Amino acid sequence: MTFVPTDRPTDKVGQSRLQPIELVGRDERLWLDFPLALAPMAGVSDRPFRQLCVDLGAGLVVNEMLSSKPELRHTRKSEQRRLRADDPEPRAVQLLGNDPGDLAQAARQAYHDGAQIIDINLGCPAKKVCRKAAGSALMAEPDTVARLLEATVEAVPCPVTLKMRTGSDDSYRNAPEIAAIAENAGIAMLSIHGRTREQKYRGEAEYDTIARVVAERRIPVLANGDINSIASAFAALEATGAAGLMIGRAAFGRPWLFTQLRAALENRPVPPEPSEAEIMAFVRQQFEAIYSHYGNVMGVRIARKHWGWYSPRFTIEEGMRKEFNRLETIESQRRWLDRREADLRHMPAPHPG
Repeated sequence: MTFVPTDRPTDKVGQSRLQPIELVGRDERLWLDFPLALAPMAGVSDRPFRQLCVDLGAGLVVNEMLSSKPELRHTRKSEQRRLRADDPEPRAVQLLGNDPGDLAQAARQAYHDGAQIIDINLGCPAKKVCRKAAGSALMAEPDTVARLLEATVEAVPCPVTLKMRTGSDDSYRNAPEIAAIAENAGIAMLSIHGRTREQKYRGEAEYDTIARVVAERRIPVLANGDINSIASAFAALEATGAAGLMIGRAAFGRPWLFTQLRAALENRPVPPEPSEAEIMAFVRQQFEAIYSHYGNVMGVRIARKHWGWYSPRFTIEEGMRKEFNRLETIESQRRWLDRREADLRHMPAPHPG
């Protein structure tokens, strides 16, 4: 990913299905040279996974959401999620909150930490978030949304973006209304998940609401929801006219999806699905970063979670698959992976065709 704070990127313009887009903040602006993004996902889009996705082709990766509540700002979890200078650029952090003052202060802190983009969460459907009148619950309160967005845009010089859903439920798909409020407040870009708050992740994403927002607003829009293949990526772009795409759950245990999508969208040959040995290399790269970032206790637990997404891609017995989850230390996990890696080296190569 090339971060260009002033001049527009020129490489590949006209050759790619996705073109560079400009994000305009109060005093700063930047270009995204390839608007294919990893969605912010609590407990998933941590620093190790973000870096891996960037390495494999993502053009933007957004940090896990941080609460704007002052009493939660310095917890262990919040400290682990704070941006660092070596995070991939452009450094983007997502904030969650329902108080304009708290959100503005959290945005200033994130900018001080090195954030180049501040993203506001109106998309999370989790009960523990919505019952505190935050996340997607706020879509039912347009006046509150206006105050939150105006306060955040005023607080920082960098671009502020917004992630949201299509509405509260099927009877109240008010994303077009929220999008108008966002544009008037100075929001630089929208990311819209094609489901309502009530749907959570059930059913199918719908793109008509996203298409309406794209048609009515001048700021760029990323389409999100059910984009899990090259065909679905092109279908989402065709249906919405969006400037880019945001990938969420489809990347779990499958970060190379960004490599394949980027190749297809840049009109290049698409790499095949990786072999088990190649997948194991991704596992080892991510897990070593996890161990370094979290330490022994949390590192072991986080690695188990990601192993649950990777493991179905390996031809190993179910008992062996579960064996990894009983390991209690980094070294025991490393030794276990060493043995599996050795087994893969002795597997016969797949027969062509």
